[in-house]
Amino acid sequence: MRRVAKEKQKYAVVAAVQLPNVSDVEFEASLTELRELAKTLGYEIAATFVQKRASFDATAYLGAGKRQEIRGFVDHEAEPVGLERLPAADPEAGRIDVLFVDHEISPSQARNLEKEVGCEVMDRTMVILEIFQRHANSCAARAQVEIARLAYLAPRLREAAKLAGPQGRQRSGTGGRGAGESHTELDRRKIRDRIAELQQEIAAMEVERKTQRARRQERQGLASVALVGYTNAGKSTLMRALTGSEVLVADKLFATLDTTVRALHPESLPRVLVSDTVGFIKNLPHGLVASFKSTLEEALDAALLLHVVDAGDPGFERQLQVTDAVIAEIGAQDVPRIRVFNKIDHVGDPAAQAEREAALRAAYPGCIVMSARRAGDVAALREAIVAFFRQGLIEAELFLPWSAQQLRGEIFATCEVLEERADGEGAFLRVRGEREAVRSLSERFGRVP
Repeated sequence: MRRVAKEKQKYAVVAAVQLPNVSDVEFEASLTELRELAKTLGYEIAATFVQKRASFDATAYLGAGKRQEIRGFVDHEAEPVGLERLPAADPEAGRIDVLFVDHEISPSQARNLEKEVGCEVMDRTMVILEIFQRHANSCAARAQVEIARLAYLAPRLREAAKLAGPQGRQRSGTGGRGAGESHTELDRRKIRDRIAELQQEIAAMEVERKTQRARRQERQGLASVALVGYTNAGKSTLMRALTGSEVLVADKLFATLDTTVRALHPESLPRVLVSDTVGFIKNLPHGLVASFKSTLEEALDAALLLHVVDAGDPGFERQLQVTDAVIAEIGAQDVPRIRVFNKIDHVGDPAAQAEREAALRAAYPGCIVMSARRAGDVAALREAIVAFFRQGLIEAELFLPWSAQQLRGEIFATCEVLEERADGEGAFLRVRGEREAVRSLSERFGRVP
């Protein structure tokens, strides 16, 4: 019997510079987020190195002393000051594979830092790009990831050429290159051409997606809700609870990138579509926000946004700010919104939960405080969603002669029947539904009051 080899555990260290204008709470929250991103990539963090500076080191991001300290740890020659090495990161368990940096750094800073610490360096933007590349499933998402990745790599080709030596800077007029065109210049031209090609593909897919959505909504007359919010706030769990569908739920940042659309369950009148969108994150590179615009299109097209926030996160105010900023950036700031503070069950004991809930309701009137794992809370949120869409419904009384009872199915499929009574001539039905549907039925069977 063939034995499957167990995948080797990968280890990493995290490093960050705290600037004077960054509070301790904000700094630690960002570091925690980077560690979660590393977890999504499959790394175990062996140590975290921090440094307070007035500015980043122009040469290699971190100061010389901190770089030496990290090198000693990577070479298993020293322990980080004030920290203990994780048992799994001892010399017998394996080496440090990568240093994650909690900022976007320049190509030269990355190259110099990598040479000094003795392992691969990935800045925050590269980490997010790598996650996006692994998790994108649809053609549109994969194309958008590739554009963002190429745009990130293009200015770094020069530094890669320096590492490659004279060959990377060689100029020649042969081999398909223009006269005097270096390897780096050729690669940049290829990147520009590939980005232009991908943008054309995305534009074509964009037209097709809009056509499909328009046909779907015209055919079914569905109301739409989009779940938006900070990544790992419990959106996928909430999506599954509201729709009864098997949506991926994982304790990882960016567990899913492609928009998932399901019908609200049990079905309501009007029938409501619920969509889950890619999660937002602090310091998400602007290029990625632009590239992933189509993954957020459900938020643009939705009639209602459910802004999901992790109530158990002490820094949830930062989550609100980040999500509000990105929603504004994609032009969805005017879409009606319900703030949903999820994971209240993660806030200590029942007394602590009640205290947090009261504080949230006072600070954010009209919000919903809940846990997606409690059926009663999910039912209350569902009622709030249905109530929102029923604001635009109208009522009418229809008369259906006994000779036309075969049309009852059409009425019940189109509207909600509130009351029914009958006499010798036929049935009187009090119905509620969308304005156009009710008017159409009223022209045939009755009048709008």
